[in-house]
Amino acid sequence: MRAVFLLLCQLFSLVVAVLPSVDLSCNKYTGVSTPDGITKWLGIRYAAPPLGNLRFMPPEDPPCSHSTLPADQSGKICISTGSSPPSDGTSEDCLFIDVFAPTNATQESGLPVFFFIQGGGFNSDSNPNMDGTGLIVASAYSMVVVTFNYRVGPYGFITDGDKVKANNGLRDQRKAMEWVQKHITQFGGDPDHVVLGGDSAGAASISLQMVAYGGEDSGLFHAAAAESVSFGPVLTIEESQYQFDNFSAKLGCSGSGALACLRNKTSTELQTVNVPIPYPGESEAPLYMWNPVIDDDFLVDYTYNMFAYGKFVKIPVIFGDDTNGGTVFTPQGTSTLAESNTFLRAQFPDLTKDQLEEIDDMYPNPNDTCPSTGCYWRQVSNVYGDMRYTCPGLYISSAARHYGVRNSFNYRYNVEDPQQVAAGYGVPHTAELAAIWGPDNVQGGAPQSYYANGTNEDVVPVIQAYWTSFILTFDPNTYRYPGSAKWEKWDDDKQNRLLFQTGGKTIMETVDEDTQSHCEYFQSIGVDIKQR
Repeated sequence: MRAVFLLLCQLFSLVVAVLPSVDLSCNKYTGVSTPDGITKWLGIRYAAPPLGNLRFMPPEDPPCSHSTLPADQSGKICISTGSSPPSDGTSEDCLFIDVFAPTNATQESGLPVFFFIQGGGFNSDSNPNMDGTGLIVASAYSMVVVTFNYRVGPYGFITDGDKVKANNGLRDQRKAMEWVQKHITQFGGDPDHVVLGGDSAGAASISLQMVAYGGEDSGLFHAAAAESVSFGPVLTIEESQYQFDNFSAKLGCSGSGALACLRNKTSTELQTVNVPIPYPGESEAPLYMWNPVIDDDFLVDYTYNMFAYGKFVKIPVIFGDDTNGGTVFTPQGTSTLAESNTFLRAQFPDLTKDQLEEIDDMYPNPNDTCPSTGCYWRQVSNVYGDMRYTCPGLYISSAARHYGVRNSFNYRYNVEDPQQVAAGYGVPHTAELAAIWGPDNVQGGAPQSYYANGTNEDVVPVIQAYWTSFILTFDPNTYRYPGSAKWEKWDDDKQNRLLFQTGGKTIMETVDEDTQSHCEYFQSIGVDIKQR
């Protein structure tokens, strides 16, 4: 009799669980269930379309239709700086969220939630429509995955004194987190167990959300795993005024009516002038011009200072980077030390002559073929990779431990793909994304070596086991892959981090002395060069 009862309960649970419709108060959405036991709800609005008078404004609640809407296709991607006019795949109307959950999950399941913030230098959404299937399967169907779009470029980060609320791209992210708190139980998720994930600017966003509003703990997230956190330059509202003035002047908008004039322009018109310009006094434009700013509200100080003073949310964290994180950004034709320094000044305009000379001494050119075209590419790549990515990640790992976070972990990803190595990139920026999500789930961004029978096929289950363990338990070791190394907690004295190697091998390593000394220097000048 008991067996029959349990069978009936199970069947009832399955009947309830496989219905892909969810009721979000004023809107209902119908998702799609797949044969592999995953249900996807794609293209749900988490905020109102930021159009018309809502352009350049903080996000507002989505409109109510009081009807059932299909959620079978991801929403359009936010418009990028430097891109063509809006197309079938991009739009200003882009504030959409995707949810992936086990089909058998119910409102009572209380599954951990992985909330992923994509990168793109705050000037593009560069990892759109990532598919959570691989991570859910790797977790034994024990988690919910959330991805979303947020505004970038001028649409998310333009400022104009007190006339425009600053940092709206970051506010979009927070709006999506608030949406999760309100609705994720409908998909089987636990709002009290949300783990942030993110790469590059998405990892930077994690650090900025940790220090937001002076480091206030809003209860929106409870742990974070960040790949290649990026510390670019951050200006104040006043220092960024030249961006608004230049942008509006090119569109024939000026004076007291400039903002209203910009709101009356089409996005096609805006895109004709949405290109980066140099910082004042510099000759070359930075890679990423539009950035978060210190507004004495969302962001009150430089990120280096916030972590130094302990003004951040104390949560379990993973931070790490790739061995050659600078190669995809720096000009391959860099042929002289002067050209290397010009590139660095274009990105960090507050670098002084003395600081550049110190950096040049720390990073001698490893290429002995000069003079030749591109012979300084690896030198400038090494500097940029350490300054912008590696050293900030190590700094946050140390700050977390210093202020009482026991579960602070760091890693270096050194998994070599033959094609990337042959192209001179080494192990480039955010290469680990294809392994964490699985090569079939990153929208064509995976190297061939990560697929079945490839040299790096085995790294996928290894890194997924660490990541899903951390998402489920805040500890990457709980369900780590058999034979993989125990990931030791970061220790300032030991400088210990996990090393991912080609073919899926893992060992603990000590950060080498050169990297330690270079990072000490970069951390000492971080505030001087306005790194966020």
